[in-house]
Amino acid sequence: MVSQFATQGCLFDLQTVLDYGQSILNVAQELAKSLIDHRPIAKKTIQSQMNRHFHGTAAEGKWLWKDAYEAVEVALILYLRRQGIPQNPLEQLQLLESLCPTHTRRSEEQLQLQQFSTPLPLSAALIEDARRDWCALGGNEKDIIDLSNIKLGEPIPFTQGILFCTYSTLRSQKNGKSRLKQIVEWAGSDFEGVISFDECHSMGNAMAVEGSLGMVAASQQGIVGLRLQNALANARVVYVSATGATKVSNLSYANRLGLWQTGDFPFTSREDFVESISVGGIAAMEVVARDLKALGLYLARSLSFDGVEYQTLEIELTPTQERIYNAYSDAFQIIHNNLEKALEACNITGAKTYNRAAKMSAKSQFESHKQRFFNHLLTGMKCPMLRGAIENDLAQGLAVVIQIVSTNEELLKRRLDEVPADEWKDLNLDLTPREYLMDYLMSAFPIHLHSIHSGEDGEERSEPAFDADGSPVISLEAVGLRDALIDRLASLDPIPGALEQLLWHFGHKQVAEVTGRSKRVLKDESGRLFVDSRGSGANIAETAAFMQGDKQILIFSDAGGTGRSYHADLNAVNRRRRSHYLLEAGWRADNAIQGLGRSHRTNQASAPIFRPVTTNVRGERRFISTIARRLDSLGALTRGQRQTGGNGIFDTKDNLESQYAERALYELFRQIYQGRFYEVPLGTFEQMTGLSLTSHEGGMKIDLPPLRQFLNRLLALRIDMQNIIFERFELLLSQQIEAAIAAGIFEMGVETLRAERFTVESQESVYTHPATGSVTNYLKVERTQKNNIKTAEEMLEFAAKYQGQLMINEKSGNAAVSIPTHSIFDSDGGVIPRVLLVRSQKETRVTLTDLESSRWKQVPTEVFIAAWSKEIDALPRFITDYLHLVTGILLPIWKILPQHSSRVFRLQTSDGTKVLGRVVNAQDIQTVREQLGLKNKLLSPAELVKLVLDEKYSQQLPGGITLRRSFVAGEPRIELVDALSLADRLVSVGCFTEIINWRKRVFVPTGDRSAAVLGAVIEILG
Repeated sequence: MVSQFATQGCLFDLQTVLDYGQSILNVAQELAKSLIDHRPIAKKTIQSQMNRHFHGTAAEGKWLWKDAYEAVEVALILYLRRQGIPQNPLEQLQLLESLCPTHTRRSEEQLQLQQFSTPLPLSAALIEDARRDWCALGGNEKDIIDLSNIKLGEPIPFTQGILFCTYSTLRSQKNGKSRLKQIVEWAGSDFEGVISFDECHSMGNAMAVEGSLGMVAASQQGIVGLRLQNALANARVVYVSATGATKVSNLSYANRLGLWQTGDFPFTSREDFVESISVGGIAAMEVVARDLKALGLYLARSLSFDGVEYQTLEIELTPTQERIYNAYSDAFQIIHNNLEKALEACNITGAKTYNRAAKMSAKSQFESHKQRFFNHLLTGMKCPMLRGAIENDLAQGLAVVIQIVSTNEELLKRRLDEVPADEWKDLNLDLTPREYLMDYLMSAFPIHLHSIHSGEDGEERSEPAFDADGSPVISLEAVGLRDALIDRLASLDPIPGALEQLLWHFGHKQVAEVTGRSKRVLKDESGRLFVDSRGSGANIAETAAFMQGDKQILIFSDAGGTGRSYHADLNAVNRRRRSHYLLEAGWRADNAIQGLGRSHRTNQASAPIFRPVTTNVRGERRFISTIARRLDSLGALTRGQRQTGGNGIFDTKDNLESQYAERALYELFRQIYQGRFYEVPLGTFEQMTGLSLTSHEGGMKIDLPPLRQFLNRLLALRIDMQNIIFERFELLLSQQIEAAIAAGIFEMGVETLRAERFTVESQESVYTHPATGSVTNYLKVERTQKNNIKTAEEMLEFAAKYQGQLMINEKSGNAAVSIPTHSIFDSDGGVIPRVLLVRSQKETRVTLTDLESSRWKQVPTEVFIAAWSKEIDALPRFITDYLHLVTGILLPIWKILPQHSSRVFRLQTSDGTKVLGRVVNAQDIQTVREQLGLKNKLLSPAELVKLVLDEKYSQQLPGGITLRRSFVAGEPRIELVDALSLADRLVSVGCFTEIINWRKRVFVPTGDRSAAVLGAVIEILG
């Protein structure tokens, strides 16, 4: 009797299985040769050997990648049999592990045996706000069940109601019991009710993303949110947020939108969606928002910004403040030098680094404290002028809202622990940013002696030394260095913290503090300091005092930045117009943006005045840059229109985290390294900033310091040095932006086109979305623009305003006005001055040297007027050209459109129709039309196979399944996306499945059988 074995739903006889085993062994023998030579086994090598011994490719279904990994494991066994067990087996196994590829594909049986952990954290929300809003809708506050009041693991004793659960509660688990399981058991697997994720941006980063230092793990909140959605598959899901996503990867929690793996859109996974949209920039984000609205998946409303004013409060530091800032900058330079000496004294470093972990920890703590210190210092220095501005607001009848990040609560608690409680009513205590410095020196400055010893490999390393009692041995030299620093810092001028300055100046009876602090230090009328203890309800009481008009100033931090309303509510007593100061931007852009929405809300008597508070310290731009970038993205992802994000608060130049800024930084580093930035030599720069540009081999590093790190380190330099470096950086940045604009690739998001007239010359429907009937159209639009012609008199005024010169080209007779413009740098780092030549129809920048050697010459006024007038008299009054736009729903056909340009334009035609769409270049339009036309054309299976493999074509099949080309291990395959529910039937007609990166996928085999198998698939799908 011949035994039968079942694999992939097909039956194989014993001979087939024996052949399979021999093929695996043959592959393993070839791979073992690489292990013997200590060469890494590349996936390309595995693939070629599997193709050779299985007589076909994985795309043809001849073998699976799980089989390939079995061959790798057999190769390991063959290697160990041949080499024998070494003296140090652990080291040998680690070497073998490094030579083998990562095993990212599993069988279904292997997946069933995997165990996954689910840790998670987050902040609490306010259930009282939920009850208030529910009652406002006519409900009863008893309808809302607080899950935190029910013990973990106990059944929820309610048959109906609204279960209120914070993200931090949802993550809770203990002894095999979890809140997630408790909720799912209460709801039941057939639950068809609503899961509403309020503040859903808290689940952002639900997928791992590439960071500047490698992969950044998925957030725990995002993971648990996804698990709840997956466990209750029939539930309706609502995502609610004022900052739904400030970058595309933040949308990874929203799997119910169906943006990936559904067949409705050409994105096979979250990663594919994020990568495709990220490449398209802000314009692509705007299309995501617009298309989701068109499909009925997304509702977004934004308050009108009519009446909102933006007034940046720019503070010029006084000479005294600059002296103090520079003194602290010098002090940090001395701390840095002493830190190096202390590391040597403790045997952590020396002729080389003996303990890399200890060194990195010490330096990391130093840089962290330094950045935090200068942020606090600058915030404190803003307060004297801020106090004057607030007093002026109060005199004008305004109510003041101040947004901060730092409350210094932990530092205050540590200081109070050192003071007897009986002295709390009359304190003698410093609460200044300098305390952070002292705290660092006392707790984190390296003073523990290390002993140097040789390892088994002969390498010298150091470990902490302990005495006979187990106490760490202290380095007296390092302690001496630390004490000298403390003595020096104690003599520097203290700058009180911002929160204390405002509370002490205006008095706690006039200032409502919504920060969540349990203790604070106040000042009485006689000037004595005393401790004020606050209960858990302080935030609610303080908010009420402000809204009732008992207090006219409110300060809030992150603890009061979510779910709170401080606007001029028509139902409140205090209806004064709000003056909202963004005193401290902080590091979390989304939190800062949330905070701006506290004073501008519905049902308000008046719109607020937003006032970001900045100084002339150039390094402070680092704190604003992240917010500027996120505001652009936020506008794009909420309204499909980026301009709604910033609304004029920040200028484009404030965004120092763009691709142009990164290129400018690279050029700055190159100039410093090559000695072309004469004011800042390489050694001086590396010593001042602690940033190394030099590799161990002596050349310039490949992995240069990232932009954020550069901006952070810049903040700690003397103000004059900051200005020198930042001026060069901004000049290089303007060059990058200028070059991008000239090349037509500058990222501007959705641009509104303006012209005298737009006329739709032709329109045709090229794609219809099967589920909703939404249509994609191709429009050929005629654009008529009024020629922008300046008269000679206007040009004379222009020249006078910008100190320009009147020029004529001796060869052509054309006229121009020459005005100064920003300079560029030569290859040696020298400054090359340039001018801007403004002509009748274009502008060009030329160097002074090129101008002087050209045919352009300065002329008298009457000669210029005559030449300019003659030139403009010959110009047409109107210019006509054509635009090719693809409008309507765009996401389902996103990958068909040209990927080299994702610019999106908005225009209004002469008949009043508003149009928004992707612009396609004239040379690409024919290809795009053909591809889009195929979407609505019935093609044969053979035609489909050819188009999919050769032209990256994708086709929507019945049942929401998408046919598309995918690459697996660099090999093109024909994939059926979202076909798992029919996997068994599809396999029976010749398809095959494979689990890749924990996900089962269905493929049509390539080769001679492709058309026949695809035909059978289409027949099954109907």
